[in-house]
Amino acid sequence: MRGPGTVLINTPEIELWPGGLLRARSNHDARALARARHVLRRKRDGRFLAADLPEGLLPLVHRLMREDGIDAALDALDRIVEYRREGLVRVHELPLDRIEHRLDALGLDGVAYEQRSGLALVAEPDRLALAGVDRFRRPLWLHPAAARAWTHLREAAQRDGIVLDAISGYRSHDYQLGIFERKLARGLSVEEILTVNAAPGYSEHHSGLALDIGAPGEPPAEESFEHTAAFAWLRERAGGYGYAMSYPRGNPHGIVYEPWHWRYTPA
Repeated sequence: MRGPGTVLINTPEIELWPGGLLRARSNHDARALARARHVLRRKRDGRFLAADLPEGLLPLVHRLMREDGIDAALDALDRIVEYRREGLVRVHELPLDRIEHRLDALGLDGVAYEQRSGLALVAEPDRLALAGVDRFRRPLWLHPAAARAWTHLREAAQRDGIVLDAISGYRSHDYQLGIFERKLARGLSVEEILTVNAAPGYSEHHSGLALDIGAPGEPPAEESFEHTAAFAWLRERAGGYGYAMSYPRGNPHGIVYEPWHWRYTPA
């Protein structure tokens, strides 16, 4: 696993992953990924689209140039040197127009939802920092500021004998849309889903600033987390590192109590 300076370049529909972090799904992909400097990955379903090899770009799908968002992704690939020079200092937000169209397709009135919940659309950052791995050994991507704060927070907890697990960090708009679409397919209504999930585009996870935290031996994202020593430590110490619990009991957004969900607020 690479270090904390590793960067994921984010575009509205395609992510540019640094080489060496993704698992191949076929022998063909394995050979390409083993040599790739970067991998273009479709956000909607995680499909590998192309590998950036020393000798040039290798398409991993048919009709690569017809992929939605491919021009923006290739432009970002051309600017890799610029991104490296800027590092993780200059983080910009991606546009929100695409998620607004997708909400209309779901039949979700964004304006009414904002008025009712007090939540606003959350933009994705154009780059994210690798903050280690989560409980499931997946790369943990966070906004660079949140990644630094998470590292310090976790190390402070360890000094006090507390182990904190990262359950989930950054999630794209497409990821949240997938959650909604799967639950709708199981017969749940939009209103039922909104009691436990923020509407796509409105989750704090989109910003890369939010983190779901757990403790070893505890099920992920369960209310029982509030009875752990890890939760007690977070309530006492997390604020000193810029993290706060977003959804306490009786929160004004109508979201269920989430003792595991913490958000970093830059100073």
